[in-house]
Amino acid sequence: MRRVSEEDVKYVAGLARLNFSADELRTLTGELNRILQYFAKLNQVDTTGAPPTAHVLKVKNRFREDTVEPSLPREEALKNASTVKDGSFQVPQIME
Repeated sequence: MRRVSEEDVKYVAGLARLNFSADELRTLTGELNRILQYFAKLNQVDTTGAPPTAHVLKVKNRFREDTVEPSLPREEALKNASTVKDGSFQVPQIME
């Protein structure tokens, strides 16, 4: 397994526009290497015959029934709008 160096951490931090002190770089490098060691252990586990899963627990849909209900009156919805045009919110154009 390849180990992460402080230079690797510094490079990735630079890409993310993050600045770390020398102590923080040492700490992060050690933490990342421990995480990678754990993943290396997981890669040794025999998963032959184990079906791939997205969730360990059965997922159940928790949506409510879709029922038609009265909506907010247009005048009420538009009363705090800074600009209204043709019964709709008017916003600045963002695309040319």
